[in-house]
Order: sequence, then C-alpha cells, then structure tokens
Amino acid sequence: MKRRILLALPMAMPALAQSFPSRSLRVVVPFAAGGAADSAARTIFPRIAERLGQPVVVENRTGAGGSLGGYEVARAAADGHTLLFDASSHLVNPHLIRNLPFDYATAFAPISQVVTFPQVLAVKNDLPAPTLAAFIALAKARPGQLSVGTQGNATAGHMGLVQFCQAAGIEVTHAPYRGGADAARDLAAGALDAVFITMLSARPIVDSGRARFLAVANTQRSALRPQLPTFAEAGLPGVAISEWASLFAPAGTPAEIQQTLYAALREALALAELRERLANLGAEPVGSSPEVFAKFVTDGRAEMGRVVREANIRLD
Repeated sequence: MKRRILLALPMAMPALAQSFPSRSLRVVVPFAAGGAADSAARTIFPRIAERLGQPVVVENRTGAGGSLGGYEVARAAADGHTLLFDASSHLVNPHLIRNLPFDYATAFAPISQVVTFPQVLAVKNDLPAPTLAAFIALAKARPGQLSVGTQGNATAGHMGLVQFCQAAGIEVTHAPYRGGADAARDLAAGALDAVFITMLSARPIVDSGRARFLAVANTQRSALRPQLPTFAEAGLPGVAISEWASLFAPAGTPAEIQQTLYAALREALALAELRERLANLGAEPVGSSPEVFAKFVTDGRAEMGRVVREANIRLD
C-alpha cells in the first residue's frame, strides 16, 4: 500500500545551496497513515524541507511489521534522497522475521533518533494498586490473573511489559491489541486490569478519570507528565523502553550528506512551534547525533534480542 503526499514546497536556503539535495527527497514510513510515526513525519518534514531547499514526499509503505518499507530504502541509491523513518520495530524485526531480504544491522546509516513516545503502565480505577509496588504485590498474590493490554505482539509496549515482568518477578496475562487506543478503551471499560502502552494512547482515559498512571518507562521523567515517576524511581530499575521514530539513510550514504540531514533536523526540532505540535502528539523531541544514535541502535538491538529469546516471543 502506498500513500504519497507532498509536504512542502522548496524554500531558498543559500547556506545549503550545494549539490545535495539536488531534487525532492522521499521519506518512507513503513507504517500506516495516521499512526504515531506517520503523524510525526508529517509534522516534522515540512520544516526540514524548508531548511534543505527541496520538497519532501512522505510515502507509506506498509507490511511485514515495517520490513517491507525497510527493504524499499535498503535497496535505494545511497545518495540521501531516499530515507527511512522507522520505529522501534527496527530493533525487534531481525529477531522475529525469518528470511529477510536485507540485514538491518548493515543496510542503514543511522542519522538520528528524532522523537520518542513514552510508554506507561496504567491501571483501571478500581484495581487495589495505587502504586507500582502495590501492583507488583498484587500480581505476586494473583500469579497470571492480572490482564495487561499492549498495542500488539512484539511492539514496544509488549517488550516493555516483558522487561517489567522479568525485573519484578511477576507473571501476568498479556492481551495484545491492534493498537494502543483499543487497549485503552478496554481498560476504561474495565475489561483489562492494566495497560502498557504509549502515554499518547493512555492520556485521554487518565485525564478523564477513568484510569490511573503508575509509572513511565523512561530513564528520566517525561516532560509530558513530569509528576509521574519512572519505574526506577518507583523502585524497579531496568525497565526503560519507549516507542520512537528515527531517521535512517541507506548504508554507504556519504558522511557529508548524513551531516546535512542531521543539521536540518536539529534546526527544525529547535523550533518552539514544532515542539509544541509534537507535544500535542504525545511525542518528545530527541535529535541525537548519528554517532550517539548508532550506539543506541546497536545496544537496543542486542537488548531486544535478549528479551525475545528469554520470553520466547513469536509473531502471530
């Protein structure tokens, strides 16, 4: 399935009037239109287009957990004009999908982790667990009886739930949904005991008083809900995972082009107007350097491999 939208007309930028970019850029989002990564892309790339002096076209190329879109970019020319805007499945897919036609570890040049979507643990209002410690105690008293919804099998929410259960030494019943909004709706209705999903999906039912946050799976508190403790602050270190959207180029893309893309991204993310729009999407801007992001990808892929193996996770 392909969906293409022209995001911005070129704006003259004399400082970037170089050989790159020499034409419009194509950004492949390997997920459906309207999702978190797609919404972030269509919010951010008009501002990047202004800085590069060329239009940017976002194209949704869905299927196979995002790997079809990944393959589209992996085989593209390494000239910076075709890019991948991928999510955390980038780290999980190599461990779950057999016979991939490319290697995630060698097919891409990491440009930047652009935004994150914090994952949270939220519970229904009448669950006798006002804190994370109380939830853990309840789960130990009722092994396998508490139901916890996520946005789907092998998603960031599912992987975070596995991390949580391993760190806490508890067993719960995983209820995978086809998205965080569906899981949140069932939590509000009392059909679930808890959810491990993005703050964006859980926020409406918490703000309306139909559920309660317990902790956020960040290394630091989220600017979107600064009063909410992290898992480590609530007494359980080792649980830190978020959904994210990040920029990749095909492997072999020249370093100068990578730096041009990164500089345009950093300038865009510094705009107060853009940061406000991202906050409304439940996204926190990051803008890490290619070097920092490359290490994040390498370390994250190894960690997700460990979680997949130890929890024996399989695709449906």
